[in-house]
Amino acid sequence: MTATRTKALKIIIIGSIAVGKTALLNRYINNKFKSDYQCTLGVNVLTKHITVDNVTVKLLIWDTGGQERFKALVSSFFKGSDGCLLVFDVTNRDSFHAMEGWRDLVMANVPAEHEDFPLAVLGNKMDLSDREVTTEEAEAWSHSRNIPYYEVSAKEGTSVSQAFEGIARIALSQISEGKDFYLTNSISLGDGDSTERKKCC
Repeated sequence: MTATRTKALKIIIIGSIAVGKTALLNRYINNKFKSDYQCTLGVNVLTKHITVDNVTVKLLIWDTGGQERFKALVSSFFKGSDGCLLVFDVTNRDSFHAMEGWRDLVMANVPAEHEDFPLAVLGNKMDLSDREVTTEEAEAWSHSRNIPYYEVSAKEGTSVSQAFEGIARIALSQISEGKDFYLTNSISLGDGDSTERKKCC
């Protein structure tokens, strides 16, 4: 069936440093993987056009720096957002424990009447054998907070598309219920898709 509607969705991807946010985004956007990504400073914005439930969607995905010093800056990126992906590394328990703080950061920027703001949790690097966080405990943490959980691998591409399309589907369902302006002062983006990428030195 041909898609008949178009919607732009702004999705934020956040989590601790080195959990693989940029690798996940590159796998999803370009279907490529490399192991030597430099850390993101500030934010990097990439786009992808997809079709979800007969809706043509332009995803504007904001890849944010995971360093502690960027947390205050990340807060400003939530303005105008339609959803957020929380990412941790299944081989790094500290990154899992940090999830509560990242979730609190999101909820601190969401008006009280929109506590059902679309979120999804991604446990990355499931292809590695030295994992420190089990599937069961990650699922328990996510489900206790009514957040969908996906185990993914940026290296192998496992469940990456499902995760990004899943958050898009949740965001679209919220919009269909008239809840599309969660956060005020949306940041307008042109169609040039030429956001400058800053890298670690």
